[in-house]
Amino acid sequence: MTFGFAPSPAASMPTSAASANSLARMLEPAEWAAAGIPLLRSPREVVTGLHSRHRPRPATAIVAVLDPEERLQASASFTRRPAPADGWMFRNALLAQLRRVIPHDLRRRTPVRTAVLLYCREGDARWTEEDGAWMWGLRDACTLHGLRCGAYITLTGEGWQVLGEGRGGRHPNADSAPESFESFATAEAPQPRTGGAASDVLRRAAAR
Repeated sequence: MTFGFAPSPAASMPTSAASANSLARMLEPAEWAAAGIPLLRSPREVVTGLHSRHRPRPATAIVAVLDPEERLQASASFTRRPAPADGWMFRNALLAQLRRVIPHDLRRRTPVRTAVLLYCREGDARWTEEDGAWMWGLRDACTLHGLRCGAYITLTGEGWQVLGEGRGGRHPNADSAPESFESFATAEAPQPRTGGAASDVLRRAAAR
């Protein structure tokens, strides 16, 4: 499997202890692919469902928790702050959202539920250091919340791509309109809970 690499603004920054630490808190595609991340049975369905619910724009991150049948248990969206990519900061942001929308599974010997991350960003589909920081953050947040670390998916103007797997598609993309709200299967109980700006949209949709 081959991966393309896009230049990152971090590459031109002066070398410092802080930047060195942030570069250590990232995963490259080969590391991610070797980590045994569980494959999504229907990645397009997951992407379409999250895109319909949260209507992401560039710099929007969506973290979702799926049950063993790949049904949505909870999801939250938030906007990435304009700061250098750092896996530790991303981990804290993801963990805060997970704690808001779903109880932890730390008492289980083996994780049952899986967290996936969809990140909408500018640029093309090639891996960047920012993606590596999100991967590191997702893996660490899952460990601290008792979840399995699932797929990391990018959404750009070119379409969506599950990094480390080579699976993707042109629709939805960062510019496309959301599809049907009902396209993503959810568990009957509990109902999916969300955080961030999408909460009001979902409440209005559920009330119809």
